Amino acid sequence: MFRKRRTLVGLDIGSSTVKAVELTEFGNQLCITGFGSCEVKSKESLADTVAETFRQAGIKSRRVATAVSGRSVIVRYINMVNMSEADLKGALRFEADKYIPFELDEVVLDCVKLEEFGDAANANKEMKVLLVAVKRNLIDERVELMQILGLTPTVIDVDSFALGNAFELNSLNSPKVDDEEKVIALIDIGAVKTNINILKGNTSYFSREVYLAGNDFTDSIARRLGIENTEAVKLKIQPEGRAEEVEESILPSLDDLGNEIHLSFDFFENQFDREVDEVYISGGSANLPGLKTTFERIFDRRIELWDPTEHLEIRGDRINIQELKKQGAQLAVAVGLASRILDK
Repeated sequence: MFRKRRTLVGLDIGSSTVKAVELTEFGNQLCITGFGSCEVKSKESLADTVAETFRQAGIKSRRVATAVSGRSVIVRYINMVNMSEADLKGALRFEADKYIPFELDEVVLDCVKLEEFGDAANANKEMKVLLVAVKRNLIDERVELMQILGLTPTVIDVDSFALGNAFELNSLNSPKVDDEEKVIALIDIGAVKTNINILKGNTSYFSREVYLAGNDFTDSIARRLGIENTEAVKLKIQPEGRAEEVEESILPSLDDLGNEIHLSFDFFENQFDREVDEVYISGGSANLPGLKTTFERIFDRRIELWDPTEHLEIRGDRINIQELKKQGAQLAVAVGLASRILDK
């Protein structure tokens, strides 16, 4: 019998679904020891939905890592005069005021100096800094929700960075040796928004939220086929013999999303004079009919669908592995949050 050391639950509170993934450290190995997913009926019932997710998953751990996202979260990649980490923290509030559309006393600020990418000759004069600002009331609401449920929030992250952590964990456990110089784009398509995170190595150099996602595809199917949204959702997930109709229905929206993502690639590539090498898709809409083909046409490069649970051990005596794998593409943020168990 393995001796348990540490456990952490990645709690992804989405607009349509709450997802929880529990990772436990056994020796030098991480194992999925809990998994749950429940539909969010309303904002008012959110606490009950989280509690039900834990109950269905049989998760007993109270330690959680969760995340925030949306228009109250500001992420900026800025250039600053080169300075020490200690001086950076002191200068942060003076610099942040230039980039944040909120009063500084309304937000929680954090920043990190990024590894040099590009002109090394300029590295002695300037440094690139990742600046994150989150409205304080959003953090307070999330902490209050955790406390109501008797949970202990060890980390409050940002969705797009959790996505990057999940990919890093997947790479660490993969038998394939990755080229750290590769530039990777991670695209996670949720219900109301699509997260874009562009990384070199394990460092994020660009992130963006696009408010075009799964619900828009559902609306397109319902309008085109003249059906109710509930039926459109079922067709979107399991088109069965109507895959061609579903694909035709969502193609305009897929084109719009693909073009928005491509604009993000162009911005990154112009800024760093470096192309995106590989694109990985996750999220509830990752397996939509025609998505891979459409994106490959727009991006002019190969698209990979990935499962963040692929290289992790799974406790089959506690988890319905078939259901976990069925939802695997939707668990990137939850897995990335749970991977913070590795933080020392």
